[in-house]
Amino acid sequence: MQTPEEYELSRRGVLVGGAASVATVTLVPIGTAAAAPTAKAPPTAKVAFEVNGKVHELDLDNRTSLLDALREHLHLTGTKKGCDHGQCGACTVIVDGRRINSCLTLAVMHGGDKITTIEGLGSPDKMHAMQDAFVTHDGFQCGYCTPGQICSAVAVLDEIKAGIPSHVTADLTAAPQVTNMEIRERMSGNICRCGAYSNIIDAISDVAGVRA
Repeated sequence: MQTPEEYELSRRGVLVGGAASVATVTLVPIGTAAAAPTAKAPPTAKVAFEVNGKVHELDLDNRTSLLDALREHLHLTGTKKGCDHGQCGACTVIVDGRRINSCLTLAVMHGGDKITTIEGLGSPDKMHAMQDAFVTHDGFQCGYCTPGQICSAVAVLDEIKAGIPSHVTADLTAAPQVTNMEIRERMSGNICRCGAYSNIIDAISDVAGVRA
């Protein structure tokens, strides 16, 4: 059995040894740390589509949304980035005659498609009938959502003309009519935070040639 003196010496020895081991740890000098691995470039793809009557060929990161391709690469900033989650409709464009939220689709998915943005509907000196109606009926206030509202409104009238029913169409066997209820339902995906909804309905009804 160890004597108290031997036990004390052993304990002290352990402490001294531990302190010595800490003191002799080799520190890596600043600036000599291993370099971080170089990040790989994101995969890209070439895509060509027609925008407002002009063919564009782009080399894009596969993750680029159609909205970002239009705004950041083609500099067509009329199409707005609102919620970026497909909930506000500010980014609405018309693709092959069908309105979509451009923030929810990838640009590389639209090779060969025909895309129309607010810039392709009309110009300041020759406005589209829907643009003119929005001005006449004051269908906007801040104007941020207006490009998406107008693109959607144009598509709404095309949908009704094509006989495509909505959730509020009463008779699915008959052609849908341009009514206040139909317009409200079909435009419900386009949010106007300024609350110009009644004027927007008036503008759409005016273009359709009916009274809301």
